[in-house]
Amino acid sequence: MSKAFTREADGDDEDDLAPAAQLPQGLKNYITPAGYRALKDEFDQLWKEERPELVKTITWAASNGDRSENGDYIYGKKRLREIDRRIRFLSKRLENSEVVDPGAREDCDQIFFGATVTVCGRDGEEHTYSIVGVDEADAGRGRISWVSPLARALLKAREGDVVILQTPGGKEEIEVVEVAYRTLEG
Repeated sequence: MSKAFTREADGDDEDDLAPAAQLPQGLKNYITPAGYRALKDEFDQLWKEERPELVKTITWAASNGDRSENGDYIYGKKRLREIDRRIRFLSKRLENSEVVDPGAREDCDQIFFGATVTVCGRDGEEHTYSIVGVDEADAGRGRISWVSPLARALLKAREGDVVILQTPGGKEEIEVVEVAYRTLEG
């Protein structure tokens, strides 16, 4: 088959991401300072270190002659496309980010972006979550995206409030036990 009839996936950068990492259309990309630093560090590492080394390898492999069976060249070009796609994505995210430092917020008992919230479900178990940007969400570390269903249910609630969370198993009542604002580390 001719290459003219094949197409490599060059779709929108957001298409390559898990649905949780996608930012809803028209919303700001809120992010904590630690999250911004992590994205910036990844961008710098790819742009200043990994990409230049890969370009050297591809140039060397291309100088070896037949590119159709040259594994270093083929793999290098594929990896370069992946890196360039990630660089474009990170560049857009960093450009459109609005950094919000939860540690700079005055004492507040209402839940907004950056809050660290302790909640209690009907099972009596307490869980603590920090509401962070979509690019820094990590449920295993107790960090949930501000656009997640749990965060949306909690937003604007206060200590002592009971909120209703719609889950696949039905509605669940969650009580807000504590709201704190502190600087989050990477």
